[in-house]
Amino acid sequence: MQDREILRELAEKIASVAALPQQAQTRELWRALNDLTPRRPMVAIDQVCWNELENDELRLRCELPENRRYEQTLRRTLYQWNHFPVDMVVDDILDVEMAIRDTGFGLDIHEETRSTEETSEVLSHLYLNQLSRDEDLEKIHMPRIAHDAAETQRRLERAHGIFDGILRVEPRGAELYLSVWDPASQWLGMEGLLYALIDRPEFMLALAHRMVKGYLLKLDQLEAQGLLPRRQPLIHCTGAYTDALPAPGWDPARPRTQDLWMFGLAQPFASASPAMFEEFEIGPCLPLFERFGRVYYGCCDPLDRKMDAVKRIPHLRKVSVSPWANEERCAQELGSAYVFSRKPNPALLAWPSFDEKEVRDHLTCSRDLCRQYGCPLELILKDISTVGHDPTRLEKWARIAMDIAQA
Repeated sequence: MQDREILRELAEKIASVAALPQQAQTRELWRALNDLTPRRPMVAIDQVCWNELENDELRLRCELPENRRYEQTLRRTLYQWNHFPVDMVVDDILDVEMAIRDTGFGLDIHEETRSTEETSEVLSHLYLNQLSRDEDLEKIHMPRIAHDAAETQRRLERAHGIFDGILRVEPRGAELYLSVWDPASQWLGMEGLLYALIDRPEFMLALAHRMVKGYLLKLDQLEAQGLLPRRQPLIHCTGAYTDALPAPGWDPARPRTQDLWMFGLAQPFASASPAMFEEFEIGPCLPLFERFGRVYYGCCDPLDRKMDAVKRIPHLRKVSVSPWANEERCAQELGSAYVFSRKPNPALLAWPSFDEKEVRDHLTCSRDLCRQYGCPLELILKDISTVGHDPTRLEKWARIAMDIAQA
């Protein structure tokens, strides 16, 4: 009973925030950006180092593990809204994860890890090469998807019993992560992957095509079983609202890939040539991109010298401009045809002291370049490993970013 009271009290706070008129206004701002008619730059903060923010607002009080997962989501949402909301949208919805079983590609990760702090989720990884021989390609199996409908129903009924009358309880479909080369780097190790691109190109192309075949099979199964997401407020940490989706013929009980955003990325190719990026990443992945209604491409890898290949992606709408990219070259290439998804450098929150002028200059440069070249702009602060155990830095960054976006 204590758990239920705790969760309902938090849910009432969420519902109160969700009812504010500015939620609809912010959705419209994201929609305008994603439909290439921006009213101003948009701002988001995600992938926060929550271990450095622990305080009474975030302390979990529920006893049952399932309740604590809901509690953590609710508390973090409220904390962010109260301290660094920028352009976040809060909905009156409680997402319940569906009981989806995915066999994956059949390879476990063999690794050694190091951490700088015991509570941090950010680790250094040393991956061991499991694909050193050509015949090792057979280790990569085709994914199989199954749905435990009874368990999903149990979760939904339990959530209804807690949250009904306050929040809408909805099932949450499968999380779609469709990268080829990020998982491959965990199977070969980064050195093994980069050397193999040079020494074993036929093998690496075969690996890419095999993984894409597996992803397509996975999508077929998720679609056939009605297990894809029914709503998509975010795509890779950014607002996903758009008038272009869902596609005509949409059935909320049977979402299709063409109703959804996909995000693609190939971070190991930060060290590869544009030609190699096009041959090994873009070419093999075209069938994946083609299936979706909209595509967001890129992550931390700099794409400024690879835009010709990136712009081959069908249904492309957002392109990541990482801290290591040449911003002006990206702005020239993207123009008004794509969203310039700028990733400000999170290291500016990690130094021994927080330099507000440096942050302001950093963000202003992005805004002014996008104004010059007509680029729809979003500022997405993510991959925040540390704020030097000073949570107020997030609040200061948020205030500066909103000042610049609204100027």
